[in-house]
Amino acid sequence: MGCLFCYGGDASAKKSAKDKRKTITSSSSSCKHAAIASCNSASYEVVPKKDLKILSYNVWFAESVELRIRMRAIGDIIQLHSPDVICLQEVTPDIYAIFQRSNWWKSYTCSLSSHTRPYFCMQLSKLPVKSFGCEPFSYSAMGRELCIAEVLARGGDTSSLVVATTHLESPCPGPPKWDQMYSKERVKQANEAVDLLKKNPNVIFCGDMNWDEKLDGEFPLADGWIDAWTELNPKEVGWTYDTKANPMLFGNRKLQKRLDRFLISLSDYKVECIEMVGTEAIPQVTYMKEIKGGKELELPVLPSDHFGLLLSVTAL
Repeated sequence: MGCLFCYGGDASAKKSAKDKRKTITSSSSSCKHAAIASCNSASYEVVPKKDLKILSYNVWFAESVELRIRMRAIGDIIQLHSPDVICLQEVTPDIYAIFQRSNWWKSYTCSLSSHTRPYFCMQLSKLPVKSFGCEPFSYSAMGRELCIAEVLARGGDTSSLVVATTHLESPCPGPPKWDQMYSKERVKQANEAVDLLKKNPNVIFCGDMNWDEKLDGEFPLADGWIDAWTELNPKEVGWTYDTKANPMLFGNRKLQKRLDRFLISLSDYKVECIEMVGTEAIPQVTYMKEIKGGKELELPVLPSDHFGLLLSVTAL
């Protein structure tokens, strides 16, 4: 979700959260249209890979809610699934620093070597990277942009795979009218992204789309594109932001939306599966949340307020 105007996370979360585990020591970018230098000097052998995994995760910029523990839990998910490409949203400078000190980081090349924004998108790749880049949207009140990685998955320049991520304009209802939903901006950004990406034969476009069909209509997919979740799991709602299923969000206004998505057009790959990750509470960790009336709730802590999505594809 995320909103520039509400940056700073959940103000109701107190730093006196109860942590029954040991204290953890952790072991926006300036975008150009051209390639961005990587922040990791990982070396690669260009070995063709048949099976690929791509992770998309809004990591939640709420630094007051057990930041180090949550980021270590996301790192555990990364180590468990070993995605070839990672697309993250709502990364803050502190989150970047925590990840950079993590053991798993050494296996990846990162799209950013510096950051100047309160929060931003970031991509990491185990695969050889032909280029990293990003394209600001024609209008965004929140500094949103399209981040693009061109990676070599099959051992040659002619078989590059484009993996793009974004964090589309966030709805930010608030006083006095409670109608600041930014739907027009979000729809325009989605169209701009798809128009830019559709020229490529192999495209995976993922991220926090903040999409709501009731407000925004159907997502503007180009001919031949599919929504991976609805294609593979048509009977499942796929809510990646769910105040009922995510107990960390209890006390929030009810919201159940499929905000995060994988939108794809592949000529040389077949989509195998898509699954949610980060759906379980972190054992023995809670935080105190203040709700209306000054009451406090002791709630579980999950890796993020969003669930992540993991896509698996196979080369044809």
